[in-house]
Amino acid sequence: MIKFSKAFWVANSVELLERLAYYAVFIVITIYLSNVWGFSDIQAGIISGIFSASLYLLPTFAGAYADKIGFRSSIILAFGLLTLGYGGLGLLPTLLQSAGLVSYDMTTTFTGLESSYLQWSIIPVLALVVIGGAFIKAVISGTVARETTSENRARGYSIFYMMVNIGAFTGKTVVDPLRRSMGDEGLVYLNFFSATMTLLALIAVYFFYKSVKTEGKGKSFKEIGQALIKVCMNGRLIALILIISGFWMIQSQMYATMPKYVIRLIGEDASPGWYANVNPLIVFLCVNLVTSFMKKRKALSSMMIGMLIIPFSALVMSFGNQTGGEFILGLHPVAFMMVIGIAMQALAECFISPRFLEYFSLQSPKGEEGLYLGFSHLHSFFSYLFAFGLSGFLLDKYCPDPKLFASQAEYAAATVNAHYIWYVFVGIGFISAIALIIYNIVVRRLDAKKAMA
Repeated sequence: MIKFSKAFWVANSVELLERLAYYAVFIVITIYLSNVWGFSDIQAGIISGIFSASLYLLPTFAGAYADKIGFRSSIILAFGLLTLGYGGLGLLPTLLQSAGLVSYDMTTTFTGLESSYLQWSIIPVLALVVIGGAFIKAVISGTVARETTSENRARGYSIFYMMVNIGAFTGKTVVDPLRRSMGDEGLVYLNFFSATMTLLALIAVYFFYKSVKTEGKGKSFKEIGQALIKVCMNGRLIALILIISGFWMIQSQMYATMPKYVIRLIGEDASPGWYANVNPLIVFLCVNLVTSFMKKRKALSSMMIGMLIIPFSALVMSFGNQTGGEFILGLHPVAFMMVIGIAMQALAECFISPRFLEYFSLQSPKGEEGLYLGFSHLHSFFSYLFAFGLSGFLLDKYCPDPKLFASQAEYAAATVNAHYIWYVFVGIGFISAIALIIYNIVVRRLDAKKAMA
């Protein structure tokens, strides 16, 4: 029977709480920024893009600091920052309203911050969430590595990813009932829910987490910066990162575009949290099957299949706004096509993500695999940075905020081509797929020449 340490189980339990808190907020982050804080679609896209991109760049640097101060201190610091951050996201608009600096009407809509410098007071609060989240990404996965042995490590990471997916799935289910019952006010109170989850995690770590492992010296920020430069000088890896970023630009629209898109076209009865949950469900059901099916194929071959699926997922999403409004299996056509598209993206992820990490590690210089894998999520940094900003511009042009229109007829006319948004991502998907095919041909030729030399 495989046994794990107490620190292992505490770390995995608080990871579940952290993912639950994060996804509850992140699935509606652009709606929160627009409806509560009055940011335009473009501003909300840029802010949330920088927010999410930072969460994929900073963990390596946070991990270096965590090695120096110890994992227990790092986790306590992380959950302290997250609790303050999520609590601030709920408390700050409430305080501004109480002080009469923001108005709040009977339709549960916050107004009054659009032209105020106070609108930007949210940025330092978001920074707390980013810094806390960066520590969590680095330390929890590091704890799993330190608290397992070669005999039980595979099982340990299996439990870890199970906790991540349970937290992600559960967090998204909280959103829709709260938003529908309380309107935009529900988006504010949602942050208090997340703050409660991270506070519980903080308490659990403080009283129960005691790692038996001795902390190492770790790398300095200078060494990590030099490593980042070294990775960026590897043309083959950077080219692959940029190509795979095309996939993640489309995948990230589940958070950037989809929530506003479905609510604006379907109405407040839309359930973006449930639609998004199709992704972890399909990945959970299919990833092992797909990996086993493709195990005799090269990593790039598997990735190419996923990259060929992804543009069609965006194309399917565009169909919902063109079906004439007839319900399909009890779902609004926009919702139905969104669910099918998200399921296709999840299937593509099963072909791409596991094999990308495998290929990335094989391209790393011998003895530096860990160093290089620390930057393996640079594709998420690039894709989130650009995808959310692009989403803001596309929503503003093709699926704008209904509050900007005097009548339903005007709004219907303004959103008649809302599906054009997805055509942009179809194009990005096809370009990325073709680029990966060319990349594969070039790499094979270079490897063949190297073998003959």
